[in-house]
Order: sequence, then structure tokens, then C-alpha cells
Amino acid sequence: MLQKILRTDDARTTILIRLMVGVVFLSEGIQKFLFPDIRGAGRFEKIGLPSPEFLGTFVGFFEANCGALIILGLFTRLASIPLIIIMLVALATTKLEILANDGLWEMLHAFRTDWAMLLGSIFLLLKGGGNWSADKILTHGA
Repeated sequence: MLQKILRTDDARTTILIRLMVGVVFLSEGIQKFLFPDIRGAGRFEKIGLPSPEFLGTFVGFFEANCGALIILGLFTRLASIPLIIIMLVALATTKLEILANDGLWEMLHAFRTDWAMLLGSIFLLLKGGGNWSADKILTHGA
């Protein structure tokens, strides 16, 4: 079972997607702790989510840790799952309101980074960490 989760192909370019997704999520997760009033609990409270203090810590923890795992290419598929969920929740809680109030073009503009992170995370879920990843090393290049 673990071998199936770690299995990846020999694509050397996957590291570009890993770096894009991993660095953004690592940075955003850390910022939820450094700037909780604007990036963490305060942001979640502003958009009306329940238990903003808990959610700020919870989401920050997963963003930072899963981002770091993705940068390393370690348990890439597993690490991408919470990030996909985070991006879907971001769409539902912030971008659908923009769509309803300001229209399609404003929503697409506001969702551009979220969209890249969502698709990058889905890509990593499907493909794994690629050639230059800890997953590849752990599977002995199989």
C-alpha cells in the first residue's frame, strides 16, 4: 500500500510544480502564525467561519507542513489532499461571494492564484513527486 502511495514516474519537470505549490503553501501557512490578524484567525473571522482561532492554527499547520512535504517530494500524494480541500473551501467561502456580487471576471481575477494552487495540487495527487523526490528515493527508483 505504501509503495502505491509513494510510486511516481521519472518526470524531471514535476519539481517545478512541487516548488510552485510547496513554496506558496509553506509561506502562507507560516504567515498564518506570524500575522494571525490578517492571514489566520482574523481573516477567518472576517469571512464568517466558525472557530476562527482553531481554524487559523489548523489550516496554517496543514499548509506549512504539507507545503514542506511537497517541496521535499515526501508523501507527495498524501500531502496534496489537505491542500486540495483547503483550496476548495477557499473557493466556497470567499470566491463564490465575489461571483455573486461582482460577476465572473472579478471572481476569476480573485481566484487566479487559488486556481493555480488547486490544479497544481491535483496534478501532484495524480502524478506523485516525480524523479527528484524523496518518494522516488524511498521506492528505490522503481
